[in-house]
Amino acid sequence: MTKTTHICYDVIVIGGGHNGLVAASYLAKAGKRVILLEAEDTLGGATTSVKPFPDFEANLSRYSYLVSLLPDQIIAELGINFKTLCRTVSSYTPYRRDGIDNGLLVSTDWDEATADSFERLTGSDREGKVWRKFYGDIAELAQRLAPSMLQPLKGAADLKSEIGLPETWRNLIEVPIGQVIRDRFSDDIVRGVVLTDALIGTFVSADDMQANRCFLYHLIGNGDGQWRVPEGGMGALVKELYRVATAEGVEIKIQSKVVALESGPMGVRVETESGETYTAKDLFFAAAPQHLARLCGSAVPDSLEGSQIKINMLLTRLPRLKSGIDPKIAFAGTFHINESYSQLEAAYADACSGKIPRPLPLELYCHTLTDPTILSSELVEKGFQTLTLFGLHTPAKLFDGDPDGAKALVKQSAIASLNEYLLDPIESVLAPCRDGTLAIEVKSPLDLENDISLPRGNIFHRDLDFPFYDDENLAGDKQLWGAETNDPHIYLAGAGALRGGGVSGIAGHNAAMALLAKG
Repeated sequence: MTKTTHICYDVIVIGGGHNGLVAASYLAKAGKRVILLEAEDTLGGATTSVKPFPDFEANLSRYSYLVSLLPDQIIAELGINFKTLCRTVSSYTPYRRDGIDNGLLVSTDWDEATADSFERLTGSDREGKVWRKFYGDIAELAQRLAPSMLQPLKGAADLKSEIGLPETWRNLIEVPIGQVIRDRFSDDIVRGVVLTDALIGTFVSADDMQANRCFLYHLIGNGDGQWRVPEGGMGALVKELYRVATAEGVEIKIQSKVVALESGPMGVRVETESGETYTAKDLFFAAAPQHLARLCGSAVPDSLEGSQIKINMLLTRLPRLKSGIDPKIAFAGTFHINESYSQLEAAYADACSGKIPRPLPLELYCHTLTDPTILSSELVEKGFQTLTLFGLHTPAKLFDGDPDGAKALVKQSAIASLNEYLLDPIESVLAPCRDGTLAIEVKSPLDLENDISLPRGNIFHRDLDFPFYDDENLAGDKQLWGAETNDPHIYLAGAGALRGGGVSGIAGHNAAMALLAKG
């Protein structure tokens, strides 16, 4: 027998990730009666912290792991007590030439060590100067573009004119980023380090405009694009958003998977798997839009597959490197392996042909070097560290035939590639568990789909769009926020909304503003 909830809400929010919580908080703060329905037994979606190794008090950010796009404006307006920490190192890329191990070190703020590192790699100061000019131009564009992310959408021509940086706009938005990188930079390793920002979670070649969109989102956050570490892990953000939402009066129900949705002239009605029904004037969908299409009986749009492998590790100490650099420097930023420009393009070609790339492009970083609070005081005293690894160009299709076998092969390949540059094999510093296993877990795109309902493991939910509309006549006399759908009662409030990519809360904010603007 169907159980019915007779309360009628102003807004139903489906999805309890960070965007859903942000949207619900803004709406409740504005006086709306809001209920949030989350399918799982915990909130957070991809922005969760978990204890993957039960023997150890280590709360790792299992899926999303850095915060670069969350605007300070949202933190201030909602009163979120959440802090992000800047990394002193941007990246380190080990390499071996003429039998000698070395590495390209890039500090967050350009310094003498970074300049020397570029000269050792390239033989002159030219590449370093080009780097500074390139990223200086991007920083200027980011400062001018970032505020528009929390404003009504603008047309491309209007936004380009408003920003007033036509050459930088052209390089990031009108010309394939691969072409720009090849034209600007000479060294294969330097080119690859630049290209990685265009590929995280995006399965495309350097000359696909999806790479430009990914690159832009990675570098415009808060006007500076710095990849910030969440103090306390991603779970700290979820905990704070939950506190804010409930303080504003949001009603939250977990284990409430929506299985039916009806929309009519007067509003919406949803039914959960357990038989509960809820009605409201409007509905915010903070999960992937593919799920909304299924609920509405619409065609599910095609989109790129997720293409990242995620490996979480707990170490008894950091391994030493063959290059001799202090591991506390090397792993403090993004640690690149097999990510020269030519290696990245070759890996993409391998994956397109159905093969696991050899060698596998990898990047790693150590959360605990910047923020040890995710470990117990006992583990900190013992010198334990975490290590997070992302493998690129590993699309979901590579795991379809034999999910466990493919994961094992990718894990083996990743460990072998990492060990090429270590004095201490990574296995020798992985924390041993009581059952004889080592503290390492692997998550494929299929796991992301099964665990947190990301379609084919796509961390952006769908293909990214630029943060503006191309059709100057699209809006007419109306303000658009990128949350609107064909149904006037349904809004996209998750990563699949226009301007929704990344851990930002922007999609939740903009959906709330779109509804509140209607009065």
